[in-house]
Amino acid sequence: MELRTAPYGSWPSPIDAALAAGLDGRPEYLAAVGPEVWWTEPRPAEGGRRTLVRRPADGGPAACVLPAPWNVRSRVTEYGGLPWAGAERPGGGPLVVFVHFADQRLHAYEPDAPGSPGPRALTPVSAVGGGLRWADPVLRGEEVWCVLEEFTGPAPTDVRRVLAAVPLDGSAAGDRSRVRELTDGRHRFSTGPRLSPDGRQAAWLVWDHPRMPWDGTELRLAEVTRDGRLAEPRTVLGGADEAVAQVEWAADGTLLAVSDRGGWWNPYRVDPRTGSAVNLCPREEEFGGPLWKPGLRWIAALPAGASRAGGSGHSGGAGGAGGSGGGALAVLHGQGSCVLGVLDPESGDLVDAAGPWTAWQPTLAVSGTRVYGVAASPRSGYEVVELDTATGHARAVGVRGSPRTDPVDPAYYPEPQSRTFAGPGGREIHAHVYPPHHPVLRARADELPPYVVWAHGGPTDHVPPVLDLHIAYFTSRGIGVVEVNYGGSTGYGRAYRERLREQWGVVDVEDCAAVARALAAEGTADPDRLAIRGGSAGGWTAAASLAATGLYACAAIIYPVLDLLGFAEETHDLESRYLDGLAGPPQTLALRNRERSPVARADRITAPFVLLQGLDDPVCPPAQARRLLAAMRGRSVPHAYVAFEGEGHGFRRQETMIRALEAELSLYAQVFGIERTDVPLLALEP
Repeated sequence: MELRTAPYGSWPSPIDAALAAGLDGRPEYLAAVGPEVWWTEPRPAEGGRRTLVRRPADGGPAACVLPAPWNVRSRVTEYGGLPWAGAERPGGGPLVVFVHFADQRLHAYEPDAPGSPGPRALTPVSAVGGGLRWADPVLRGEEVWCVLEEFTGPAPTDVRRVLAAVPLDGSAAGDRSRVRELTDGRHRFSTGPRLSPDGRQAAWLVWDHPRMPWDGTELRLAEVTRDGRLAEPRTVLGGADEAVAQVEWAADGTLLAVSDRGGWWNPYRVDPRTGSAVNLCPREEEFGGPLWKPGLRWIAALPAGASRAGGSGHSGGAGGAGGSGGGALAVLHGQGSCVLGVLDPESGDLVDAAGPWTAWQPTLAVSGTRVYGVAASPRSGYEVVELDTATGHARAVGVRGSPRTDPVDPAYYPEPQSRTFAGPGGREIHAHVYPPHHPVLRARADELPPYVVWAHGGPTDHVPPVLDLHIAYFTSRGIGVVEVNYGGSTGYGRAYRERLREQWGVVDVEDCAAVARALAAEGTADPDRLAIRGGSAGGWTAAASLAATGLYACAAIIYPVLDLLGFAEETHDLESRYLDGLAGPPQTLALRNRERSPVARADRITAPFVLLQGLDDPVCPPAQARRLLAAMRGRSVPHAYVAFEGEGHGFRRQETMIRALEAELSLYAQVFGIERTDVPLLALEP
């Protein structure tokens, strides 16, 4: 192809907003149902619902299990969690239980049963507050055991959580009293139970305010009595300063856990009697992550003999760390991004799966010698991947229920560069740089490209360098993107993520600014055309950056936190005490609010911005956005507010994402002096 010249930001691209929005989201919550693997998939074009998909044992194409309007998604703690469980039954086909988003009731479904009438409700509806919600289920005999979240009043914090057993015969569908509570509700938060192979023990994780699950959790263990009760529950691992991210059982009944007691989330074998824990692979790598939702899975036990991963990995990590006695483990591990490996607990040897995938999500399923996960790379989006541990062969088995195909010519995809920058005091800052990229267009040699700093949400989270069509939407048009894993991000050990302790609105703002200034100083980015954008906690960082620095020409602020005092009073229960760690104890919050909140510092905002907000957001309610707009009233700062009916925290509908992407591009075009006629003009006021 002959190269042509055109200004940065003006390049035409086949990656339009409809394409990026239509392919948004990724498969989640894998599990084996007999010899099949099942998972949930997003459907942006169908109102943002999530469906359940199954892949036949014969390797045929994956098929949708539940048609519209069924929406397999939990609202426990508002972020949800594992919303389904399934089991193969002799002669009757699979039985599946799932949470339907619209009413949050558990339903049972037998998709292969002749003349099946469809899903039937198992749990009642409650008129109190947010009602009854369920997550992280496991089938046990004639019951399903799971987390029950029950609202006791109208406030977001009027809530209790217990482990509960729901009968599969439907007798609790109209009778709350038929739900058996297995725990006493003494702990504020809980994951679902993990039953030992012989069914005689159950293990789960708990934590309490003001801790978040990456601050400190406890691994609880109880005997399961013959009549299905949890007897004498006790804590065997964890505490206020130790975060246990997952508990798992090996096939021989060995108790396994992922703990950060050594500063990194590593896999441990736990003695259930004494609580002594042996690190199976002591490394400065993460074998776990932030437990934002119950049901996340970074390790999975393999059957005896399934120990070969094959290919490109490395080995020799622990050397006699002490075996689990139950065979190898499939593990996700790494710094920043996770890859899939097979760990021999006896020797500590760890061999990674071969293949192009560089980032794996915390969901694993095991069926015989096969391990299934969800992975992506800089050249491919998230897809379901199968590793045959007997042969070491790994392959993609489909995304969106069909084999992977590139929606556009991959020549338009960006090439990320993972880099480490120096921040204040010389501290390291990890980031992924996505330069503008187009197969046939270049800018003049004397022109520097505009760049947008992307601040991720959480803030206790991270972003890996993988193909994201929302990023490609901008880079293929000549606008660079840099994603910053600022201090406080996960993936780099406990010390790195605790840099943000009581420093939210300081460290994140400084780190993003340091990366932007470095790109400008080295001649990678135009210093006069820098922008910042982010959603949720990233929206806070974007707005706080406008108020604290004069660095950015504009910002896209998406379903943000904007007011610390308001957030503490208005948000959902999970994060209602999050600010204790991020900003300081309640007695200091008013001062920190005046020092850092964009609402309190609105007089310092002079750069244009667009504010995008879902009107049904229970995490960052639209009241936050309205307060910032009120504070900006009468000031000559161009800005726009775009609100979306029916959207919550995180946009899921295709039409919403199209409007949001086009509004963001229009803002950059106007501020950076770029001519574009392919997106609607965003009206900026005043």
